[in-house]
Amino acid sequence: MKITNNSVVVMHYAVSDSEGSLIDSSYDDKPMTIIQGSGYLIEGLEDALLGHQVGDQFKVDVSADKAYGERHDDYVQTVPKELLQGVEDLTLGTQLRASTDDGEQTVIVIDVADDEVTVDGNHPLAGIDLSFEVDILEIREATEEELEHGHIHGEGESCGHDHG
Repeated sequence: MKITNNSVVVMHYAVSDSEGSLIDSSYDDKPMTIIQGSGYLIEGLEDALLGHQVGDQFKVDVSADKAYGERHDDYVQTVPKELLQGVEDLTLGTQLRASTDDGEQTVIVIDVADDEVTVDGNHPLAGIDLSFEVDILEIREATEEELEHGHIHGEGESCGHDHG
């Protein structure tokens, strides 16, 4: 069976940046299970999976525009610290939810000064070309319920949706 949209795919992966530094890997843990075409994966990797079958091992390079997008300098903003009153942890790397013109967005604290905080709304991997190593372990058709809910249901597992 080849991977098509609405296939459930079980796979191991490792992802590195363009310098070869490992960013993430599933090989030392459980494999990832996704519904192909659901938008769970970045576009470039999802496109690369199509047509592969169980046992395939392959590498694919994904440009930033097909991964987490290009960096946008205007997503970096410095705001008065007083606007963040009540936030207990204002250290580098802290993730905050912010209301923007485009709705709720996660921003990351990248600088803390005496009276202001700089946050970055770019995804941490924005602007970075990625390289994936992929190992396809299983493929099956998604059930109607999985497609309706947009995620995988394990055997005997409740997904928290009201099925009554």
